[in-house]
Amino acid sequence: MREAGRKCGRIGPVGGREKDFDAAVIGGGVIGLAVARALALSGREVVLLERESRPGTHTSSRNSEVIHAGFHYPAGSLKARLCVAGARALYEYAASRDVPHRRLGKLVVAVSEAEVGSLESYRAAGARNGVRGLSLIDEGEARRMEPEVRCVRALWSPDTGIIDSHALMAAFRREAEGAGAAVALRSPLLGGRIEEGGFELEVGGETPARIRCAALVNAAGPWAQQVASTLAGLPPASIPGAYYARGHYFVLSGACPFRHLVYPVAVPGGLGVHVTLDLDGRARFGPDVEWVPGVDYSFDEGRQPAFEAAIRRYWPGLREGALQPGYVGVRPKLQPDGRGAQDFLIQGVGGHGVPGLVNLYGIESPGLTASLAIAAEVVSLLS
Repeated sequence: MREAGRKCGRIGPVGGREKDFDAAVIGGGVIGLAVARALALSGREVVLLERESRPGTHTSSRNSEVIHAGFHYPAGSLKARLCVAGARALYEYAASRDVPHRRLGKLVVAVSEAEVGSLESYRAAGARNGVRGLSLIDEGEARRMEPEVRCVRALWSPDTGIIDSHALMAAFRREAEGAGAAVALRSPLLGGRIEEGGFELEVGGETPARIRCAALVNAAGPWAQQVASTLAGLPPASIPGAYYARGHYFVLSGACPFRHLVYPVAVPGGLGVHVTLDLDGRARFGPDVEWVPGVDYSFDEGRQPAFEAAIRRYWPGLREGALQPGYVGVRPKLQPDGRGAQDFLIQGVGGHGVPGLVNLYGIESPGLTASLAIAAEVVSLLS
């Protein structure tokens, strides 16, 4: 359903002097692609603007590729609601589109009696959030599932899995374009202004353009606040602060002894240095939490000893020299230094007073899991 206001129809191809669309999406990560797909399937004429040469080069491809079950998040939070709904939708979507994925299951391990209470709180939160199949198991059962893991108790989550994030983004893009959406790469947003009935955007790149649209979705990930600040007419007080947590991943050389994902009890700002498996069965460990002033993908190999110590709390058999540098991701946060609960902020007209604008702030984990549910939320706000 098209929003009231200017009725915009697409004029010609993307690139050129001036074009009109029903809706524009800023940011071509997994969330932006999911939103563009959902809007196009709802009948809107959509353009997605991505500044990089290919989609998903930042947060969407620098993560654990985990399909989360949804028990780490407070009841009533957007993360809880959209993760649980998103996981179910994502499994169904991946199966129907042949997107590689696997429901491996996850063990969250308590390595001391003092940590058992955290497992119990996760199970209780999962029950409130509608997560299925969670159970507390003892040390013997945990060791039968993962013989090399040391713990006193564990929480078993059978619905946790992994997915090929690049294949997922390719599927979202294919369906968005199949429904008529235009994906414009190397097309950075230079600025824009709010006008009666919509928005006017200045787009740079090899073929600069001026775009007018009735609806605008800011899905720029770590740069969402920066994008919002370039929109003349948007109240500055509506833009939240931006904070960044850098996370390193190390990969395991040699044979992997794990069959499931293995997580420690969560730490402030993240879920702890955990074992993630890729679809070929290779293991990687991460992320840690390092608060940084901005997006910075430099890899600090000096963090390896801290990684080894964290991993050996639950896997004492980690060999010396078995960890190799992997990659770095940066998670956009809305509060500094892990203070308080970190929720998504999906800001519609009630948050800034501008009809037709949706800003997506603080979309970190479990954003990949929740991508389809977030897209549905955006379409609902714009309808």
